[in-house]
Amino acid sequence: MQLKPLARSLAVALSIVVIAGCSSTGGTQDGDAHGSQTGSTTGTGTSGAGTGQYGSTTGLGTGSGVGAGQQADSRIPEVRTIHFDFDRDTIKSEYESVVMAHARYLRANPNSRVVLHGHTDERGTREYNMALGERRANAVQRFLNIQGVSPSQMSVVSYGEERPVASGQSESAYAQNRRVVFNY
Repeated sequence: MQLKPLARSLAVALSIVVIAGCSSTGGTQDGDAHGSQTGSTTGTGTSGAGTGQYGSTTGLGTGSGVGAGQQADSRIPEVRTIHFDFDRDTIKSEYESVVMAHARYLRANPNSRVVLHGHTDERGTREYNMALGERRANAVQRFLNIQGVSPSQMSVVSYGEERPVASGQSESAYAQNRRVVFNY
């Protein structure tokens, strides 16, 4: 009877390997995403509902994340959303100052807690996107931890493709949905 639990464990492990190996293909279509991410983000969408919700997750939609790095440590940074390349979980260099601002805030306010919400666009399976959203949020959590933020101040939630901020099947909509949101 020892063989049955072992066989079950091997089947589960094989399933996880297969799911992890299945990734969206089709090349990178992110060439246009960089230009729209650094400017005012509220004017880039085509759907009124998507841009309003998107604007609210980034603060007041006042522009790029560069200014967030220079504000005082006593206030929560205004920019609370960072974006990712297609099928990637690495933090873009243009968003490092945003994450650093959150790290400074969390170090200066040890009683504050943040939930990192990982999101993806709709391409890929539901299971793959849940895992990708979690990897993105975990990447931000690791970055914050390296910057001296206590692990007890952070938690991770993945929503995968379930909570898009922009509707549609354009690269602009996809780029807005590939994100991690800092929720205090």
